[in-house]
Amino acid sequence: MDPAIAIVPMGLGHLRQVLDLGHEVFDTTVKPYTSWSLTSVAEHLDSPDNACWVALDSDRVVGFVLGSMEFEHRDDWAYLEWIAVAPDMQGLGIARRLVDMCSKALFARGARRIVTDVEQRNTASATLMTRNGFRPAATVTLFVRPNPDEPEPDSADEALPAIPPGAKRALIRHGRLAGEGRAAR
Repeated sequence: MDPAIAIVPMGLGHLRQVLDLGHEVFDTTVKPYTSWSLTSVAEHLDSPDNACWVALDSDRVVGFVLGSMEFEHRDDWAYLEWIAVAPDMQGLGIARRLVDMCSKALFARGARRIVTDVEQRNTASATLMTRNGFRPAATVTLFVRPNPDEPEPDSADEALPAIPPGAKRALIRHGRLAGEGRAAR
């Protein structure tokens, strides 16, 4: 752990760096219902019950976590939706500190449970969450039916198109997305 890294509440001045870091580290093609955008960040920051924190090395954002008290239809459950640490700063305990700060803030706001989701192949994030007191609660498999009138892709792992920015949150609010860590992202 690097004590020189400060964990502070996220503010508007951090927005550009948070957005850029997310674009650098997130692969949203593994979960086609997820989009990383300015809207994704701004909705968290604009929420009155947000738990958004940044890790700063001087004035450089080297990590962040975005959480809120908005989870499906449960007013007493919170959602830790996004966490990232710059590749050159990983392994220093920054992610653990971010999860801890976010969790403390959400519990202080009345959360009885905090939900997060981790893509199955992301073992580093699964390990982080397990070490921070999270446990698997549900598994959801995303089933995809290809159009039989279109040729099959060359690769079985071909990325699915991303849902447009803002659409994911709308699907969650209307109860159309649930599962995989939502019980899992």
